[in-house]
Amino acid sequence: MKTFSPIQPPHYFRCTRFFSHTTTRTQISFPAKVFFCQAKSGIDGSLNSKVVSPTLLAAEKEEAKAVLTLFLKKQGLSNAVAARTINKSDHFIDHLVSKLHSKHKSWYLAGRELTTLEIRDALIPFLESLFEEHGDILVDVVENYPNPPVKDKSAVPIPPSSPVLDSKKLKAVSRVSEVDPDGGNLPPHIVYLMELGMDIEQIRSITRRFPSFAYYSLEGKIKPVVEFFLELGVPKENIPTILTKRPQLCGISLSENLKPTMKFLESLGVDKKQWPKVIYRFPALLTYSRQKVRESIDFLLELGLSEESIGKILTRCPNIVSYSVEDNLRPTAKYFRSLGVDVGILLFRCPQNFGLSIEANLKPVTEFFLERGYILEEIGTMISRYGALYTFSLTENLIPKWDFFLTTGYPKSELVKFPQYFGYSLEERIKPRFAIMKKSGAKLLLNQVLSLSSSNFEEALKKKMKKMQVS
Repeated sequence: MKTFSPIQPPHYFRCTRFFSHTTTRTQISFPAKVFFCQAKSGIDGSLNSKVVSPTLLAAEKEEAKAVLTLFLKKQGLSNAVAARTINKSDHFIDHLVSKLHSKHKSWYLAGRELTTLEIRDALIPFLESLFEEHGDILVDVVENYPNPPVKDKSAVPIPPSSPVLDSKKLKAVSRVSEVDPDGGNLPPHIVYLMELGMDIEQIRSITRRFPSFAYYSLEGKIKPVVEFFLELGVPKENIPTILTKRPQLCGISLSENLKPTMKFLESLGVDKKQWPKVIYRFPALLTYSRQKVRESIDFLLELGLSEESIGKILTRCPNIVSYSVEDNLRPTAKYFRSLGVDVGILLFRCPQNFGLSIEANLKPVTEFFLERGYILEEIGTMISRYGALYTFSLTENLIPKWDFFLTTGYPKSELVKFPQYFGYSLEERIKPRFAIMKKSGAKLLLNQVLSLSSSNFEEALKKKMKKMQVS
C-alpha cells in the first residue's frame, strides 16, 4: 500500500465545497445501504476479523484516513479542519475499512495486500457519492457516523454557487422523484432503473452530479444502452455501478457513437470477449474521443509496445487512456528509464505505476532503497522483476517488511532476486512461513519460502531436512 496523502490523482475530484455561509440546524436520515457496515462472520460476504491481522488493519485505517483527508482537502477544507474531522471520525474510518474488506474479500483470504491505488479506487467513488448525497453537511455525516447528525454548523464563507446551476439541479432531482398525479407512479425510466437494482437515492445522486440524466427517455436512451450491455454479457447486477460511474453513456447514440467507438477500440486490440469486464472497470473509456485514445496509443507505440500488447493493456487497465500523455505518461516513462528500466515492459506489467506522482511517490521509494545500500542498477532490476513494487506504501509496507527482513539472516541481494517479497502479507504469510522454517532448522531460498503453496512449502522443507541429515 502506498502512502496516499501526497498523491494527486488527475480525475476524481471536483472543486465544489462543503459549507454554506449561513448557520443552520440540520437533521438527516441515512439510507440503509449507505451506512450498513461492521464486518460480520462472513455469511454476508464480509470478512471475519480473524482474517485480517491487527497490523494490517491498523495500516488500512491509516490509508483510509489519508484517502478521506485528501478528499476533504480537495473539497476546500483547510489542513487543520480536515485533520480535526479525521480525529473525530473513528467509526467512519472503520466503515471505510469494512468496505475494503467486503469489496476485496477473496484477495484478503489469499493473503494479498491492497496497494494505495486499489484502496483509492475502492473508496473515492463511495466518498463522491456520499458527498453528492449530503453536500454541505458531509463533515457532520462523517463525524457523527453511524448516527444522523444534528448540530449547528459554523459559518465558513465561500463564493456562492451559481443560482442557474442550482436551479437546474433542483429541477432535475425533482423530476426523478415526482409521482404521476393520476396513477401515483414514478416516471417510467426511474421505475426501470429501480428494477435494475438502483434505488431512488442512488438515482438522485447521479442526477445531482449530471442533471441531464433526469431527462433521458426510457425507450430512446436508457433502455437501448442497458440492453446492449446485457447482450454483451455484462451482468445485470453491474449495470447500476456502470451507470453511476458514467451516466453520460445513456446519452450516447448506439449506432453513431457507442458501437463505432467499440469497433475502433477492438481494432486497437481490445478483446471483444472482455467487454463486460472492461466496461465495468472503466465505463468512461467508451465516452472518450478517438483523438484522446489515439494520443495514448501513439505514446504506447512510441515506447515499443506491440499492437497486441497495447490491446491487452487496454483490456486489463482501460483507465490508462485517462492519463495525460504530457503530464503523466511521458514524465513517468522518463523517470523509470533513468533507473535502467524497460519502460514498455513495465507499463505492460503494471500500468498503475503511471498514475503515481513522481515527486510524492516514485522518488521516495527509490531513495528508500538507495539509503539501504542498493545502487540504481539493482533498484531498476527490482522494479523490472516486480512492477507493483512502487505502488506500495513506504510506512505501512516497505519499511516494516524491510525491518523484518533484516532479522531473517538473508543477504539483501535476495531482495534483488525476489522483490516480490514486498507483495506478501507480513502477518499472514511472511512471519508464519519464517517461523515454520526456523522451527524446522532448514533454510530455503527466499522465493521458496513465500511463493510455494502450503503443501509444496512443507515438501520443500522435508527434502531440505532429509538432505541435511544425510550430509
